[in-house]
Amino acid sequence: MSAAMPLRLGTRRSALAWVQSSQVAQALRDAHPGLQIEMVGIETRGDRIQNVPLSGIEGKEFFTAEIDAALIEGRVDLTVHSLKDLSLERPAALTLGAIPRRANPRDIAIFAPDALERLQGGHGLRIGTASPRRQQLLPAFLARALPYAPRNVITLEPLRGNVDSRLRRLREPRGSERQLDGIVLALAGLTRLYADTTTERQGRKLLTELLQELPLMVLPLTDNPAAPGQGALAIECRSSDARTRAILATLEHAPTRAAITAERAVLGEYGGGCHQRFGATQLELPGVGNLLQIAGLSSAGVDITQRRWSAAALLPDPKAGACGWDGSQIASAAPQPVLGPAELAPQLQGDAVFLAHSRALPSGAAGLLAGKRVWTSGSASWFRLAEQGVWVEGCAEGRGAEIAAALVAEPVLRLPAAAGWTVLTHQGAEAGWSEAAWAGARVIATYQSGDGASPDAQALAAATHVYWSSVSQFEAGRGYVAATTHHASGPGKTAEHLRRAGVANFTPFPSVEEWQQWIAKAR
Repeated sequence: MSAAMPLRLGTRRSALAWVQSSQVAQALRDAHPGLQIEMVGIETRGDRIQNVPLSGIEGKEFFTAEIDAALIEGRVDLTVHSLKDLSLERPAALTLGAIPRRANPRDIAIFAPDALERLQGGHGLRIGTASPRRQQLLPAFLARALPYAPRNVITLEPLRGNVDSRLRRLREPRGSERQLDGIVLALAGLTRLYADTTTERQGRKLLTELLQELPLMVLPLTDNPAAPGQGALAIECRSSDARTRAILATLEHAPTRAAITAERAVLGEYGGGCHQRFGATQLELPGVGNLLQIAGLSSAGVDITQRRWSAAALLPDPKAGACGWDGSQIASAAPQPVLGPAELAPQLQGDAVFLAHSRALPSGAAGLLAGKRVWTSGSASWFRLAEQGVWVEGCAEGRGAEIAAALVAEPVLRLPAAAGWTVLTHQGAEAGWSEAAWAGARVIATYQSGDGASPDAQALAAATHVYWSSVSQFEAGRGYVAATTHHASGPGKTAEHLRRAGVANFTPFPSVEEWQQWIAKAR
């Protein structure tokens, strides 16, 4: 590829936009040695008007119109946008030359240093966000995710501005009109800023200072799907510019484009724009398939919350007469504690704790987690821990240990490597938490699971399809099923165990709900 003619890259001038565009420019230079790229800053209407929510400004293309004009008129050769800022109708003269691999699409809530004390005292929190989607989804989630939420009033207030200006409002003097107790941002923006150690913006240095000692929560996509396209970048050029299109093609990431296409189709289906009150995020679950999670209200005010799953491999509908055995519906014995708070306390080393289930925390031990960075398996465990006064930073969204490891490895979260974690789980699960991405973690069994009791042998023998809800349940019941039985489980450690056990007729599902819908097709 000839690198004789430099390319001019048009971008907004904000710190985040400049950093992410600079990262695209460097990726292109790496892919095309000798290629010269000139950065061209362009101010947009969205940048000029900071005191009004976007939903209150007439028109659209708040962050793209001026940049589009520069590209169409030939003043720049390519442009970089946050893909969620692009409307569905783009100028015919422009083409989406590449969508690189996207960053983490989740939202992150960041709080003032004294937020927990405010909640303990019942003083309530003022949280800033101008997004109608977040205003729709956040209240129900925070009402269960925040410690001491029932005694507090959580209010959402309009907030716009650059990342650094928003973060600074968390440190304004208490009582100041500008002071906020929390803000909500796209985690991808922080990730890209934190990766910046070379531009004049010095994103890592900036964020290290601004995030110091601020509590946070990474919002689960199960409860708070993001804006369609969030976390992805759109690199556009003129449709007629064959040279630039060929250069950009090297950054294309096909799975990201496929996910974004599915998410933006939801925009077309239910109505989008700056008034959009729903989120839609598609994730690829290794070995399971693609899961598109949608939550919120359509433009007509209809609740469209749903999940759409595309299996990783062809999954024929079960034949008529299929008999399902649903392990999630089987009553198990009550879990038995192995350690109490006094025995656990000296073993809780380090600042990071992962609870494989909320019941892994012994009764009366919530105080042991004070000041620690706590993650858990899913939002149900999160909510139960919050009821005990525990501040939870995030969860694995019910997707298993490997997904959890990937989430806590985000550099901007500044969490330790596996060796710095303590994992609380049940007896018999220790080995599974001491391998792969969690190798080196300190694993402590705090209770005995009640899932290992012998199940109904006759019901299992008659089943043509079985859903296992845990490893211990599978081990207790596997000897009763026929050789032709179809096995299923959720993702994570149960699925990993079934694969290692050599179960050939096996399909992992995103959750038991998808399995129940699938087995119901046989009736």
